[in-house]
Parts: sequence; C-alpha cells; structure tokens
Amino acid sequence: GFDPPHQSDTRTIYIANRFPQNGLYTPQKFIDNRIISSKYTVWNFVPKNLFEQFRRVANFYFLIIFLVQLMIDTPTSPITSGLPLFFVITVTAIKQGYEDWLRHNSDNEVNGAPVYVVRSGGLVKTRSKNIRVGDIVRIAKDEIFPADLVLLSSDRLDGSCHVTTASLDGETNLKTHVAVPETAVLQTVASLDTLIAVIECQQPEADLYRFMGRMIITQQMEEIVRPLGPESLLLRGARLKNTKEIFGVAIYTGMETKMALNYKSKSQKRSAVEILRFISDFLAFLVLYNFIIPISLYVTVEMQKFLGSFFIGWDLDLYHEESDQKAQVNTSDLNEELGQVEYVFTDKTGTLTENEMQFRECSINGIKYQEINGRLVSEGPTPDSSDGNLPYLNSLPHLTTSSSFRTSPESETELIKEHDLFFKAVSLCHTVQISSVQTDGIGDGPWQSNLAPSQLEYYASSPDEKALVEAAARIGIVFIGNSEETMEVKTLGKLERYKLLHILEFDSDRRRMSVIVQAPSGEKFLFAKGAESSILPNCVGGEIEKTRIHVDEFALKGLRTLCMAYKRLTSKEYEAINRRLFEARTALQQREEKLADVFHFIEKDLILLGATAVEDRLQDRVRETIEALRMAGIKVWVLTGDKHETAVSVSLSCGHFHRTMNILELINQKSDSQCAEQLRQLARRIKEDHVIQHGLVVDGTSLSLALREHEKLFMEVCRNCSAVLCCRMAPLQKAKVIRLIKISPEKPITLAVGDGANDVSMIQEAHVGIGIMGKEGRQAARNSDYAIARFKFLSKLLFVHGHFYYIRIATLVQYFFYKNVCFITPQFLYQFYCLFSQQTLYDSVYLTLYNICFTSLPILIYSLLEQHIDPHVLQSKPTLYRDISKNRQLSIKTFLYWTILGFSHAFIFFYGSYFLIGKDISLLGNGQMFGNWTFGTLVFTVMVITVTVKMALETHFWTWINHLVTWGSIIFYFVFSLFYGGILWPFLSSQNMYFVFIQLLSSGSAWFAIILMVVTCLLLDIVKKVFERQLHPTNTEKAQLIKANSSVKCLDSMCCFSEGETACASFGRMLERVVGRCSPTHVSRSWSASDPFYTNDRSILTLSTMDSSTC
Repeated sequence: GFDPPHQSDTRTIYIANRFPQNGLYTPQKFIDNRIISSKYTVWNFVPKNLFEQFRRVANFYFLIIFLVQLMIDTPTSPITSGLPLFFVITVTAIKQGYEDWLRHNSDNEVNGAPVYVVRSGGLVKTRSKNIRVGDIVRIAKDEIFPADLVLLSSDRLDGSCHVTTASLDGETNLKTHVAVPETAVLQTVASLDTLIAVIECQQPEADLYRFMGRMIITQQMEEIVRPLGPESLLLRGARLKNTKEIFGVAIYTGMETKMALNYKSKSQKRSAVEILRFISDFLAFLVLYNFIIPISLYVTVEMQKFLGSFFIGWDLDLYHEESDQKAQVNTSDLNEELGQVEYVFTDKTGTLTENEMQFRECSINGIKYQEINGRLVSEGPTPDSSDGNLPYLNSLPHLTTSSSFRTSPESETELIKEHDLFFKAVSLCHTVQISSVQTDGIGDGPWQSNLAPSQLEYYASSPDEKALVEAAARIGIVFIGNSEETMEVKTLGKLERYKLLHILEFDSDRRRMSVIVQAPSGEKFLFAKGAESSILPNCVGGEIEKTRIHVDEFALKGLRTLCMAYKRLTSKEYEAINRRLFEARTALQQREEKLADVFHFIEKDLILLGATAVEDRLQDRVRETIEALRMAGIKVWVLTGDKHETAVSVSLSCGHFHRTMNILELINQKSDSQCAEQLRQLARRIKEDHVIQHGLVVDGTSLSLALREHEKLFMEVCRNCSAVLCCRMAPLQKAKVIRLIKISPEKPITLAVGDGANDVSMIQEAHVGIGIMGKEGRQAARNSDYAIARFKFLSKLLFVHGHFYYIRIATLVQYFFYKNVCFITPQFLYQFYCLFSQQTLYDSVYLTLYNICFTSLPILIYSLLEQHIDPHVLQSKPTLYRDISKNRQLSIKTFLYWTILGFSHAFIFFYGSYFLIGKDISLLGNGQMFGNWTFGTLVFTVMVITVTVKMALETHFWTWINHLVTWGSIIFYFVFSLFYGGILWPFLSSQNMYFVFIQLLSSGSAWFAIILMVVTCLLLDIVKKVFERQLHPTNTEKAQLIKANSSVKCLDSMCCFSEGETACASFGRMLERVVGRCSPTHVSRSWSASDPFYTNDRSILTLSTMDSSTC
C-alpha cells in the first residue's frame, strides 16, 4: 500500500461542509472520490509510454543504431532500422493503450455510479466521483458504500445497521455498526440539515480494523463529545444488508479509502522469459550486425502476445455457463509465464469454496443423524429400538409415530424432548436477523400460520449460524424473528415467545456464545454453542464421550463442527448472574477481564445436548485441480483470513492437506525467541521424520514474528513442506509472503488467485495475478492479469494455455535467432572475399524485407496456432508441465543447438553457392557469367526456402492457415523478385537487381543447386530428430502419440513405441518403416511401467493396438 502525504496527524471534518462563520478557519484540502487503476491519461500517454518502451535495452539499442545510420555513411539505408523500430513502438503503444483504455472504462463505471447526497436541505443525485469529504450520503439496502463513511443514522431507532465486508476481507458474515445516540434520532433529510457537528479523526491508514476519532456535536449552545471507533466506520467496498437505508458522512474518499490503500501501486509486470536474457554476451557482435536480433523479433513477439491472448477469452472450456462469464485477459505480456509457475498462492473463502454453508449431520444425545432431503436419518441402532432400523424422521411429529419408538411412552416422550430441546437451542442461541422486508408484519397476524420457512430470509454474522437456523426450520422448529426483548419460535406450527434476557457474545478466547432466555412456561434456560474444545470441558451431563467421537468423525470429513449445551437456571441463580453481569458491564476499569470472569462463572456445569456439522461447499473439481497442480510440481499455499480450525478442515477436504501428511504447526507465538525456538524444532522434526510429505500451518501473528527476524529459518521450513496453510492473514501480509518467496535465491515464478478486494495486494505482488469472478464484487478480477470464473479453470489455463504459450514463444525466439544467423553469416563470410569493403551481399530491399515479409508470417502463425501435444492429453497429464518448468526450452543447450544449426546452414548456403559459380564457370546457355548480385540472390533464395521449410518441420499442428502462409511465403518471394527485378523502377537510385533474378532462374544448374542445398540442410535435421525419437524419446514426444480421438498415424509422429523392447529392435523397425514396410504386430501403443507418469491415469494410457490401416 502507500500512505498519502499529510501535514498533520488528524483531520477535521465539518459535517455537511458547514464551516465556522468567524472567518479564521482555513479548510483542509482533501482529494476527490475517484478511484484510479489506470496507468496513463490522454496527456501523458505519449511521453510516458515512450519512456517505458525506451527503458527496454533492445528498443534503446535499435534507436542508437538508427541514429548512427542517420549520422554516418553506412552500407544500408537508415530506413532498414528506422521503419521497423517505428512499427514496433507503434504496435506496442496501441496494445498498451488498448489495455489501459479497458482499465479506464472499468474505473469510469465505478466513478460514475449514481449516489444520493444531502445538499442544502434536499437529496441530490450525483456521481460517485463527486462525493467530497464532509458530504452526507444516503445508502439504500444492498448498495455498496462509495467512500469511507461514519454512520449518522439508520432506519432503526437504535441507529444500527448490518454490513457485509466480503469484498474487503473475505468474511461473508454480517457485521453490526452503530451510530452515536445524538445523530441516530436524525432519520430524515430535514432533521439532518439541522445537525451542527465536527469529526476529528486520524489520517487515512491501510489497516481495515483500526479507526479512532471523535464527534463534537453542538446542541443548544453546548458541545457533546462522543468517541468514534471501527464500529462507526462503514468502509468503501462493503455492502449494506438487512437495513432499508442509512445516512453517513464521508471522511476518507477516493485513493485515501482503506480499500484503495490496501492495493499495491500498479507497477509494470514483465515476463521473466525476457528475450534479452540470452543475448547479453553477444552485445559486441550485435553492434556490428544488428540484424541478428532484428527489430521485427520484437514486433512478432508483441503481436504474438496480443493476438494470442484472445484465445484464452475464446476458450469455451473456460466459460462458466451459470454466471455467463468467460475468461478475461487484462495483461497480455505474461502469457508464457503461465507455463513457468512454481508456486500457487490461493485464497480460501470464495476461491476454493462456494462460500455457502450447508447443514449435513448432527449428533443428538449420542446418536448420529444425517439430513437427507430435508429429513433426519439416524445412523446405527437407537438405544430403545428393537430392530435397529430407524425410519426417516421428517420432522418432530413423525417421531411419535415411528415404529422404533413405540417401546414405552416414557422413552418416546423423552426422545422427543431431547430433539425438541436440541433444535430449540439451535434456533435460539444465535445472532441471526430476519430480512426487514419480511418482518414488517410480525405480530399475531394471520400470515404467520401459513408462513413457510423457505419464505424467510435469514441474515447472520456467521454463515454457520445461518445454515443451522435454516436446518432447524426444515426440521420443524422455525425461528421467525426477534425484537429487543423477545425471540419468536414456531414449534410444529405453534408460536412460542421466549424472553431474551442476556446474550453472552462470542469471542475468540472463549470460542463460544450463550443466550439466557425465559420460556413461555416461566422457566429460565441458558443455551450455549461453541467449539467442542470450549463446550465439552464445561459439561457435567449428557453423552459426552459419544459426542466427542462423533465430532472427531465429522471433522475428519472436513465438516465445521459446533457443540450445543444447556442448563436450567433457578430464580436464585439467575438473580446472582444478572447482578454480576450488570456490575461487569458497567465497570470502567478492566471491563473485559471482569466480563470474562463472569462468563466463565455462568457457562459451567452444562448438560450436553449434541453437536452439529456444517459443510462449506467446495467449488466443483477443486480437489482434482489441487492434486493436478501438485503433480505438475507446483507448490500450493493457501492464504486465508479464516480461523485455524476452519482453515485446516477445508484444507483437508479440498486435498491441500492429505490424511497421510505430517501436519506441523506454528501458531499462537507470542515472542521472537519463542517463535525461533519453535521454528528450530520444526526444522529438526522435518529432518528426523521419515514421512514423505509435511504440511505447515502458520497464523498471522506468528508469521509476522517469523518474517521479522527469522526469514531464512522460516523459508527453509516452508521449502521442505509440500503444502503450507497461512490463516488469520491481513491483506498486506498475504502480499508480504509472496514477496518473500519471489526474492528467495531460486527466484521462482509465483501465481496468486483470489476473489475479493482483500486479495488485490497479493494478486498485484505475484508474477501472475488471477482474479476469480465470484460473488465478492469485481475488485480482484479488475486488478488481476487474468480473470476466470472458477478455480477449476486454473488447470486448463496453466497446463494447456501456459504450456502452449511457453513452447510457442521459446520456439519463436530461438527460430528468429536461427534464421538471422542464417541471414547474417553469409554476409560476414562475404567480407573475406571483398576485402572488408562494406559491400553488401544482398540488395538493400532484400535486407529490409527478409524479416518483415519473406519469413515473418510462418513463425507468427506457428506462435499463435501451434499445439505440439493434444490439449486433452496435456490436461490429463499434469506431469508434462514439469518438462517445461525452470525455463527448460530456453536453456543454453537448446539455444546453442539452434545457433549451431543456423551457422551450419549458413555455411552450406554460402559455400554451396560459391562452389557452384565461384570458378567463373558460365551456367547460362549463351556463355554469359553470373555477377556478385546473382551470387547474393542465389544465397538469399536458398536461405528463404530453407528457413521456411525448417519452420514447417517444427510445426506439429497443421491448419489451412499454416499451409497458406508457409507455401505462400515461398511463392510470394518468387513473385516479388520477378516483379522487382523485371521492371526498371523510376524512384530507385540504383537498378542493381534488374533482370538478375530472371536470369538466375533461367539456369538449370541454379535450380539443381537450390534443391540440393535445401535438401542437404534439412536432411541432417530430420535424421537427428528421427534417431532421437527412436532411441531417447522424451515424455513430450511420447505424449504426442496419444491423440484425443486415438487415431495416430505413424507418419504424424515419426515413431510408435512398443513396450519393453531394445533400442536395436526399435532401430530395425525404424529402417523397415523408412523403406516402406510397417509391421502392425509391432505397433503397440501401451506405456511401460517405467514411464514417469502418474499411475491413477492408466486407463487413458493403455490404448488399444493400432490398426494396420493407419500405417
């Protein structure tokens, strides 16, 4: 994040901008409410973009070459460098301008959203960007707050409202915010117009949970001072829920809102497959021959990235039908990075999960029940059933009629009581609200008698509570609303009113909450709900051991568990509790400690009712995706704001942690020394334990201690763990963790996935940021490099698109080197024969057009369409991703191979032509001799054909476009040369090439020489490929044999593998195939056991024997 510059530590805000009239006040200057995620404006685009582009070494180098050519007399025209440079700068500027224009559009959408502001006694409709600090803004239900506001009033008398901050911190629960009592009564525009008040608060800071200020209200000439805390602050990006409307005063606007301060400033992300990495050693050579890295390489790469990125958007496999969303590309510069990812950092809520809780199972009095189609089904025999087959329990009245309970009237009513009490506890012990629209009529009206539970819309501060109350409603005990004093529950159609006496709120130390209610009968109950670790130790009755076993079973299934307990209170006990609570709540000193003591005193000697199990539904195919990422050699880290137990259970259920994994914990560390000691212990355990895989769980506080002093130790532990889970993380902490991995010695490529505004900083920090277009707004998707609708699409994005993009760009860069080594080496060799007189071998038009026209299209189309392995095979074999990891295709070895190939071909072109016409032999019928332009043209012709056919040999995926550009390029060269040399062009100063090409082609020897040289060059390459494929096939080459439709042709793949045979046998078979015989009995396409593919996919690998007709 960044902190804006401010002179003083506090800001003074006059509500409704009513400044003091005495004239001594100079108002502070505040920024407007615009959010800016774009990089350029209309005015600075040209200078800023040019500066960005010429910061690239290559562009700057070509600029210098161009200037040198302008200043001194050089053999080639300045146009040969200047024109392509101008072209590449223009293309890149258009591409970056278009991408920034898209960002401007999304900014304008946000900044232009309509809002209502109170001005001069009335409501005025304006745009979001026009809100000023001090304006009173009206927000209606389900609207997003357009700035950071201090709550003044709501439609409730107590001035409270409910807010969900899902897009900020990933928490979907409802949070309650309250206004100060003096402003809470001002519920109309007219009454707000009379308010004279000043807010003094701290300057903006990134911490979402910290806010300190005070409001000074002037009433009847006296000043009332009220403290303001986080409970008064409504953050930009949060959404108003379950409240008709609120009024708030804007205190932080635009880029000073807490949401904006949690973004990292957007810097230019660059691909790590930067082309110049390979050529730094060649710089001296470059100045001499700048064509070896032609500017057209940059043009082609820019076009390939820009055009290639459309394929992601067009991919129907990445389209999500339910939400009608396709994948989006916001930054096309990083396509090939998708093929190099080593670490994936993912958010949990909303990214791995659907963020929808569903009630699954419960344990009541030691008996386990599952909910199936809205009915409770018990597992195993009940204590009193004779035959042990408990029938379905649709709702409580059905219990009475079920056969297995008819043993005795006492046990029957006892069981009903237990179930009744359990679900009463569920529907009373919570802080759930009912949608205000539907509670308008609550009372004794007739509508209640026919109200179906499905018509009620519940809002809760935790999604678990909502799921439990909905489940109780399905079973037959329906919570239908609460006012300040009463809670109303319908038990099997009968309305019961419970008096709410006290709520003992949930806190993270106790990890439970309780309510004290008075039943219609006058009895007083305490109902408690919480984690098993906080409820079971305080229980003295009920089936404690059985329930504990059930809770463990639920947790192993990855379900979130809560225990329910109760106790009856006598009047005497209640009076003592009431008195102690009142004393603690009104204490001025040590209020929290006193309350904790009282809560502990109240919540003991409980009777256990049972436990509930709720599932946070995982997104579709999350487990398979995480498993595939692991097989591809990618380490997956989950970074979440959730609490420890929840995060661990979801990690287990989504396959991030395995049951067989040794889970290490670094949590609740209080000091540096304690943290260091724990880290050393973990490092020792990893060395000593001979477990194959370790998982690590870290929480936010321990992480900040570990990162402060013990980075190296922490990183060593993390590197030895195959899965890491960080819980209770603040947004900027997520970014810090990624930064730590990024700058570690290996410098791995990182990828971050998230769906909320709380994930933006981590998405911007990682090399590749991916936003999930989820339910949490569009913040993450807008600030990401790529946006997808579901986590499962990540596998296709990396294993297919990433793989293809990387292979394409790697081949593109190396092929460019190859064809330019072919191009420039004959020119260099020619200098030895012309006394280094700067005489060029090729005509200047050929010099310019070689890279622009004659050889540019085949490689461009290859780099857009090539699919060297079938996409389905790539996705089903994640291990193939390892073959391209760590930049393998651009290693020194492969780079040298291409360069040596270029030199060898160049020597064949030059010396082949030299031996043909170097001895002054006449190759024409009339005895005429060839000149030096004919010699250069012969070399050039062989070269254009060879490099184009070489590209054809590299192509595995042929479409009509490939055929058109490959053979079309060769035809175009011949047609162009005939035209260029066949006419005297009036605007050319020299006519060196007049009739040269036509004369060359009239010689049969020249034709023979062209064919011979092309065949000689490419034969070596073909032989090498065939031998390598036969004797040492790579995983990629094996995978090329598997086609999606299983119809492989021998010729397509050059070879078909047989299981367990010697190299000699395969060599013999290859010779048979070369001479035209192909024995079908040998051609088996099953895979040997030693192949390094994962075994659970054997079904795909073991294919039937090939039909002889395909050979």
